[in-house]
Amino acid sequence: MNPRLSQMLCLVLFSLVTTAAFSQQDFSADLVNNAEKASSTPAKIYASKDKMRFEGHEQNGHTGTLIINFAAQTTDILVPDRKMYVESAMGRGPGAQRSFNFFRAADAENACDEWQKMATKPGGTCHKIGPEVVNGRSTVKYQGTSAEGDVTYVWIDPKLRFPVKWQGKNSGGELRNIQEEAQPASLFVVPADYQKLDMGNMGMPGTPRPH
Repeated sequence: MNPRLSQMLCLVLFSLVTTAAFSQQDFSADLVNNAEKASSTPAKIYASKDKMRFEGHEQNGHTGTLIINFAAQTTDILVPDRKMYVESAMGRGPGAQRSFNFFRAADAENACDEWQKMATKPGGTCHKIGPEVVNGRSTVKYQGTSAEGDVTYVWIDPKLRFPVKWQGKNSGGELRNIQEEAQPASLFVVPADYQKLDMGNMGMPGTPRPH
């Protein structure tokens, strides 16, 4: 996986796992990494009810795409240059179901309950700081502290029910140029001419490998 896509996925997972919110409003936006040494080229996010798409762009013109289907609990990583994709399950069992419900928290005004349910270790805390405007949008600001003492701030947009800004000790990001509009269904499906890459068989003799 190329470095830009890796950075994009880290931002995505960070924003989702630390916020207890999921969009119920279709929108698109630029996903900007606020780290000091981050690339100036933003990624792109598209959200449509129970599906999301992230696109990262390299300076050399290459792209990497991630599609998350929360209903099917699957993720697909697309490699457009090779017309290939890798699909993986988000998980199974009670723990996975709790994670799935976590993404669909119903109330942006009371996100701490879901955040604390999903904490990987006991001992963390969360509290709502209050309303704050971010890039012209009304948000609810939260502070979360992990069991190790690391503090993270997250700003959730009640209308989108999605984080529009997040800031931790060493990383952060925000959504800019938010456009609230219906997103084409084609954004959230793997193109028919893409070949599925079975990562489990990559090391098996005779298994085709991408070139």
